[in-house]
Amino acid sequence: MTTARAGLLTRQLDLTWSLFEYYLRDLDDAACLWEPAPDCWTVRPDGRGGWAADWETTEPDPAPATSIGWLTWHIGYWWTTTLAHCFGPGAPAREEITWPGGADAAAEWLRGLKDEWRAALLPLTDGELDSTDRTAGLPWGEETALVDVASWVNFELAKNVAEIGLTQRFHARSGTADRQALT
Repeated sequence: MTTARAGLLTRQLDLTWSLFEYYLRDLDDAACLWEPAPDCWTVRPDGRGGWAADWETTEPDPAPATSIGWLTWHIGYWWTTTLAHCFGPGAPAREEITWPGGADAAAEWLRGLKDEWRAALLPLTDGELDSTDRTAGLPWGEETALVDVASWVNFELAKNVAEIGLTQRFHARSGTADRQALT
């Protein structure tokens, strides 16, 4: 039986995810790799057949603009890390979490992570949600109750989805402006 709080967390996740699906339906590789500003963080071929995300341990100030590809990698990175720490054996190194190489593959990767996260949350009791046992290995979550980590996941997803939607709109408008300039 799902507790009221686990149900609330998964309903919030589902609501945010429905907005993400709205953006995913029109997402393509060109939009994922479009760089909205100079010195944009994005994902790039790594020379070994994979894709690596731009990253600096200390985030620059001001923070760089990001491509949709980078944002989808970022969602996958923190979700993989959080799932592995809270419900698995521990997370792989950041460099091992790579972008899958296209809009469709990124969407499927993230759908799988969302489904895994949702399934992990649903059976949790209030005691498990209030516990810090599962979050002890998180680099930023020690002594943070799992319910707070799950709330953060929902919030972080909503923030990233909003950034993806805005970047997608800018990309669509940039194409319109380019076509108008050519005619």
